[in-house]
Amino acid sequence: MVEIKGVNLEFLGHSGFLIVNTVGKRIAIDPYNVSQGIEPVDFILITHSHYDHCSIKDIEILSKQGTVVVIPADSQSKITKVDGINMEIVEIGDEIEIGNMKIEAMAAYNVNKDFHSKKEGWLGYLIKMKDVVIYHSGDTDQIPEMKRLTGHGKHDKTFVALLPVSGKFVMDAEEAVEVASLISPDLCIPMHYGAGVAGTIEDARKFVEECKNLGLKAEILDKI
Repeated sequence: MVEIKGVNLEFLGHSGFLIVNTVGKRIAIDPYNVSQGIEPVDFILITHSHYDHCSIKDIEILSKQGTVVVIPADSQSKITKVDGINMEIVEIGDEIEIGNMKIEAMAAYNVNKDFHSKKEGWLGYLIKMKDVVIYHSGDTDQIPEMKRLTGHGKHDKTFVALLPVSGKFVMDAEEAVEVASLISPDLCIPMHYGAGVAGTIEDARKFVEECKNLGLKAEILDKI
């Protein structure tokens, strides 16, 4: 776990994270094969419909009556299988207010691969809190839309970037370092590895080492 200005960030494994904000609201992103015993959450953000990001089993584990599940449109048919939740369908450019947070849906896609086509409209998320901004890039390569993130580490806000490092389906460690260098977050955390889908802890270590060589703070989080 890492604590940033009263916001707790924990790694659920693969591309999954748990955020607990300063007023105790719990937000999960792309939970997949989560550990048993994690308390239910208030919000779940799903980046796209692939099984390792939109996992019904894990959504059922982490949801409770009234949990808000934020999804792109193509995930709707899967999410309707979960009882008791409230769906919020978003597309790129939408910004929703949830409690004292704003969540913006951002583009996520492959540039030179066919696994995540731009036409699908799949997502990353920019989670904006009072003192902290967290960018979960989703499954993506380096894309032009990332350039607008360069100012989020200014004005006393701490900017955290969660970036895939596995290669194959998404950018690899070296490409993720290029993104980190471009957007200059205060903290970089690798994801999309270690779940048997793609990527290993060695990819995460390579990313962290190369970030540090560039003077960027980077950290691997242990799975809870």
